[in-house]
Amino acid sequence: MKHESKQAAAAFLSSVRKELPAFVEKLDGETYEQAADLILASRAGGGRLHVTGIGKPGHVAAYMASLFSSTGTPCYFLHGTEAVHGSCGQLAAGDVVIAISNSGETAELKSTVLAIKNNGCKVIGVSGNPESWLAGQSDAFLYAGVGAEGGPMNRAPRNSILAELVTLQALSAALQAEQNWSVQEYVRCHPGGKLGQLRDGEK
Repeated sequence: MKHESKQAAAAFLSSVRKELPAFVEKLDGETYEQAADLILASRAGGGRLHVTGIGKPGHVAAYMASLFSSTGTPCYFLHGTEAVHGSCGQLAAGDVVIAISNSGETAELKSTVLAIKNNGCKVIGVSGNPESWLAGQSDAFLYAGVGAEGGPMNRAPRNSILAELVTLQALSAALQAEQNWSVQEYVRCHPGGKLGQLRDGEK
């Protein structure tokens, strides 16, 4: 690599070491209680969980839908822009939708969130701005804020994506614990990989 490339990689890693611990320090188990309770109440009434986002957070949404589903909370990816062109048909009143946006002010996401609410769903907002439009529209809010993205120009989503992943992975861990799954139940959902094999001492 060129010297400039090495410097850029090192600078990003330095920003991760600074931004992620500072972000995580602001969180604890109680951070996720309201969001988890919304999801659990919805499921108890027959509702479902969905995740949506615009741009890079949309890829986070797809990953999280898979992670939630694989750990005992069935979840569906809702395309951030297709939602207002018919994909809101996957929603039913009483469902919960997690909406991810670093700024919480993205025009496309505003349209999607309004459509979600008009379909009778609750919204869990995930954003780096607790004063954002998204936060104000949310029934529960999860903070995912960093001070800098950490790359050249400090524009492309990098550290903010890591923060979104961390806060939603924490929520997924809380929900998995609520399911009280056995090892056998987890293995049943992972028959095609190493995760689906019982380890020594497991029955």
